[in-house]
Amino acid sequence: MNTFAGKVALVTGASAGLGEATAMKFAREGARVVVVARRTEQGARVVQRIIALGGDAHFVRADVSRAADVERMVNEALEKFGRLDCAVNNAGIAGPRFTPVAEVTEAQWDEVMGVNLKGV
Repeated sequence: MNTFAGKVALVTGASAGLGEATAMKFAREGARVVVVARRTEQGARVVQRIIALGGDAHFVRADVSRAADVERMVNEALEKFGRLDCAVNNAGIAGPRFTPVAEVTEAQWDEVMGVNLKGV
């Protein structure tokens, strides 16, 4: 089945877990995939897996909490594939684990909010 044949899908947080699985599923369904993540090595590995399946993919290193990175990732998608049909805003972080809220620093709080809320 090629549900997404001819379409371009951008997936953030695509270097592992649900993001990687989503990118792979889009590729199996015929989409060209823009793999977006902060971790270059892992993101490039996902692109190679997609290419090995006979798909087409492009990696963009980006931190979704930074507006300039988000603008660049969209521009790269458009430059590479000429269009953007789907976006899965999957990037997310857990922040400090097993830490009482009163002990979470402002910087830690801002990082979580930057990725999980602003990044979307």
